[in-house]
Amino acid sequence: MTGVVLNTRMDISEAQAGFARLGAVMADTRPVMRAIGTGLVTSTQDRFDAGHDPDGAAWKPLNPVYAAGKRGPGILRERGMRGGLQGSITYRAGSSEVQVGTNKIYGAIQHFGGTILPKGGGRLVFKMGNRVVHARSVTLPPRPYLGISSSDQVMILDVVEGALARAVTSGSSSVTRRR
Repeated sequence: MTGVVLNTRMDISEAQAGFARLGAVMADTRPVMRAIGTGLVTSTQDRFDAGHDPDGAAWKPLNPVYAAGKRGPGILRERGMRGGLQGSITYRAGSSEVQVGTNKIYGAIQHFGGTILPKGGGRLVFKMGNRVVHARSVTLPPRPYLGISSSDQVMILDVVEGALARAVTSGSSSVTRRR
């Protein structure tokens, strides 16, 4: 017989163990989803501090009359560090999703914008600074605070890759190459 024959035997026990660990990570993804949820809450709260949406666009400025008597340091922020809407941001992690949001009743109109009308067709009455204001309606511009930014996408990928890398490498011995 002319030519070359290469016989190779492989010990695949480490690879099989690695796949078993990967399977365990994929069987219960809630720890990964919780890590992603924690990261998304932090980045959402950071957007309040910066005053911009997930794409980095600045929120519309406040009405100057409202701004003059506003409690708190900035747009959508109240007194105290991360109080009010900002402090209410939380997450719920499942096996295949993460929900990030708020339980504040005014959260949707602050995010999407809209017009507030009085119940029963009267007038809205509220305080702006030291003034009492009566209005037929109040229109709020959208100030999106929820969403996934490009840096959030990187964080999510890092969390998933890290979990998979830890699963594959945990418990494995060093592999040596033979020549």
